[in-house]
This record gives sequence, C-alpha cells and structure tokens, in this order.
Amino acid sequence: MKSRLAFAGAAAALALSLTACGGGGQASGGTTLEVQTGVAADTNEMATLKAITADFEKANPNTKINLVPAGTNYENDIKVRLSSHNVPDIWMTHGWSLLRYSQFLAPLQDEAWAKNLVPDLGPVMKDGSGALYALPTNVDITGIMYNQDVLAKAGYKPEDIKSWDDFLAAAQKAKANGASAVYAGGKSMAGTILDHIISGAYTQGDLDKMKSGTFVPEKYAQALDLVAKWRDAGLFNPDYSSASKTDMSKALAQGQALFEFGPSPIADDAMKFNPNAHIGFIPIPTLTGAPSYLDTGERTAYGISKTTKDMAGAKAFLAFIAKPENESKMAAASASLPGLTDAKATPGPFSASYDEYVTKGKTQAVPYFDRVYLPNGAWSTMGNGTDAVITKQSDVNGAVQQMASTYKSLSGQGK
Repeated sequence: MKSRLAFAGAAAALALSLTACGGGGQASGGTTLEVQTGVAADTNEMATLKAITADFEKANPNTKINLVPAGTNYENDIKVRLSSHNVPDIWMTHGWSLLRYSQFLAPLQDEAWAKNLVPDLGPVMKDGSGALYALPTNVDITGIMYNQDVLAKAGYKPEDIKSWDDFLAAAQKAKANGASAVYAGGKSMAGTILDHIISGAYTQGDLDKMKSGTFVPEKYAQALDLVAKWRDAGLFNPDYSSASKTDMSKALAQGQALFEFGPSPIADDAMKFNPNAHIGFIPIPTLTGAPSYLDTGERTAYGISKTTKDMAGAKAFLAFIAKPENESKMAAASASLPGLTDAKATPGPFSASYDEYVTKGKTQAVPYFDRVYLPNGAWSTMGNGTDAVITKQSDVNGAVQQMASTYKSLSGQGK
C-alpha cells in the first residue's frame, strides 16, 4: 500500500520535524525517562514493571524512570503526543511498532536481546530490511478461549471442535444447559471477535489483494455472516451491550460462558475469580476448509523515540527488561508466552493449550488480520460494524459497505 497510516499525510513532515523533542528531562544528578506503559495502574503487568524498574534504578542511580499508566484511550493519547511533538522517551506500541510507529522509533535490531526474538513475531515486527523497533515482553498467541467444564457438560472435548459446524453444535448444547455460548464484553470487544475469525475466511490470494490495496468484500461478508448466525441462534450473552472485559473473566471463571474471543489477560483475570477454573483455548476453524489456526502478534512491546535525549539510558532500560529473568516475569504477569526465546514460560491457565497446540501440535499461527490487511484507523470500523451486526443495528451488507468505504479512504488506493 502507498499508506498504512491514518495520519500518513502529516507523518512524513512530523518525522522530519521531531528533532530533539524527546520526553526525557534532566533530573538532579541524571536523566529522567518518561515511559508510557500502555497498561493500567492496577494490573499485574504494571506491578511487575514497577518492581523491575526499581531494580534498574538501583543499578543505574543516574537514570530515573517515570512510569505512566495508560489512560482510558491510550491509542489516541499517543497519537496526540506524536502530533504535538511531545514525544515520550519510551512507549508501549500496542501491536503497531512497525506499521504505525516505526518512523518515530529508534531501530533496535542490533541490540543484544534482538537475536532472541520469538520467530512468530518476525513477520509482524520486522520490516523488509530486518529492522526491529520494539522489545516485546510477551507474544500473544491465542485461539478461542473456553471453559473446559462447560464444554464437557455439553458432551464435547476440545479436539471435537474442528469446524464452525462443530462449534455451533457445542454452543447450542451449552446454551441449552444454561450457559452463554459466546460471551462478549460489549462493543469494545466486538472487533476482537471478527479479528479472530476473519483470517479463516480469506484464501492466500485474497490476502495478497487485501495487502496490496484491493478490498475483498465477499470474504469480509462471509465472516460477518458467521457472527450474524450466532446472533440469530441466541448464542451471545443477554447482557452483551453492558458487559465488560471483567464480566468476561467472571463468566469464564464461574462456568457461565462456554466460548470467548479476547486477549490472554482475560483468562489470567478469570483465575482470580476462581482459582480452580479449568480454562484453555482451541484453534480457530476456517471457512475455506484450510487447517485451523491460532492468532498471534505483538502485544506488550516497548519502543524508544528516536529523538530521546538519552538514547543510551533508554536502551539500557530495555536491555534490563530483556534480561531472561525479567522478561519471564513480564510474560507471567500477562498470562502470555515471553517475547524472547531465552526467557521461560510460566505455567498459567493456558499452559496445557500452549503445550498441545503450539509446542507439540505446531498449529499455524497467523498475524492478527487488522494489523496486516487493514489500513491504520480501520479497527474502530471493524468493531463498530461487528457490534452493529450483533445488536441488529445494521445488516451484514451495511457493515461490509462501511468497511469498504473506510478501507478505500484510509488506504489511499482508490479501489
């Protein structure tokens, strides 16, 4: 594509003008680096990052780290910071270190830890020349989350769900047993549902067209048709519109939900509500007849502004986080696999699933659809359209046309 960024027109000029604009300032006796963490103040990730930062500051007394928790609209906050030339020294790139932020970030592929990047992250985080722009503290590899007890009560085993017909049959049985077959946390999580299943609607030829700037509407419609089918079958939770991610965790933990689509921390939080919950994930069926797959991508990752006033200090901080023991802690705090191969995975709610489908099964992992095949800015349209289909505020055709228009305007391809 000629452009993958919503603010591409202004970005080139902005990149040239961002000289000596880093957020770092001089503290008494040293430098203070601003780190926009991208995680909420009350999360395990933040607590772990604070502990690691304290250790770093003890070892590096001349460098202070200002950890800033995420606000209610982190993505927009970062865009405002970039456009106003008020760039933090380090920020969490929330899945977009390459396609959205690379022009503002310092390349890190020559750092000692970079050689240990998990291979699945290479296609997502490296550009054509091999440049890497962020340190991943975890890798998001997920499928369809499920409650094992609810699935067993419905008369199914995880390996029985090989197609969407199998999924529907198990879901209908779970509904008959009183559980929400597909539990979703409202509008904010609607896009996640479609993002998980849509890759399985496209052939490789379709994906090549999408990546080169030609929208393929019929396959997008096919994925939305599946969501509409679940809606018509009454599979979604009755409180869908008011539910939250916390509600998703509770429902999964307490056996009120069979299937859920969402990030790994939902399962981690579920264990807080019920430490004895049996939770896992299964691969995602396709609509093309191809083998099932898992979704993967950059999740929590930190990049350094190329205009920071203390590049050495910023790189030292990332290198400290990248130490195997610290990388392992950060991954464990998010119930995810580490982003570097020399770190250790900590047993969590998905351990058995990782072992079954990733370690042993070597199930194909594909990048999140929106991060590769949709232009920057299209995520909100994906979420809004999916939500409108679930709530019957729009039919499938309307949601497809909305995405087609967004795709055309943001990609700049005129197709």
